[in-house]
Amino acid sequence: MSNPGEYALNSKAVAQATAEWLAKRGVTKREIAELTLFLQKDYYPDLTLRECEENVDAVLSKREVQNAVLTGIQLDLLAEEGKLMAPLQEMIHNDEGLYGCDEILALSIVNVYGSIGLTNFGYVDKLKPGILVRLNDKHDGEIHTFLDDIVGAIAAAAASRIAHRKQAEREEARGERGEDVQLP
Repeated sequence: MSNPGEYALNSKAVAQATAEWLAKRGVTKREIAELTLFLQKDYYPDLTLRECEENVDAVLSKREVQNAVLTGIQLDLLAEEGKLMAPLQEMIHNDEGLYGCDEILALSIVNVYGSIGLTNFGYVDKLKPGILVRLNDKHDGEIHTFLDDIVGAIAAAAASRIAHRKQAEREEARGERGEDVQLP
């Protein structure tokens, strides 16, 4: 770890770069929110796309998430440009089935909001709805080996965040939400 007194990257710059790189790769917050809504609509029929967008924003505000987005996009771009060494170049270029590092990076996003995000991620990763269809298209010349999993993970984390908040709202409405229990 670097010495915090010597190095300090501006967090606003990291957040801005994250938003810019998602946009450059053709991903909008709205599309991620649509995936989030897809994951939660059966559980919360009154859930709106706007609420999902707010939760996507909350997920994207986390530095851990921004780091994963920037890392994954850069690896996809390097593979697109043929700048990785073999055999990594071929594995990322072809989205090799036994190369699981893209999912591992995505799990760093999912884990920010608990284990329910893991099941949401697995579900959306298997079905590949919405924007994930385009990100998985191997015919457009762009490589999204990491980005498709990252987008799915952001949606899954937002869905998990919604589930936790909705549970808290139900408990609050029933008067069941109290002070945190103190351990002896």
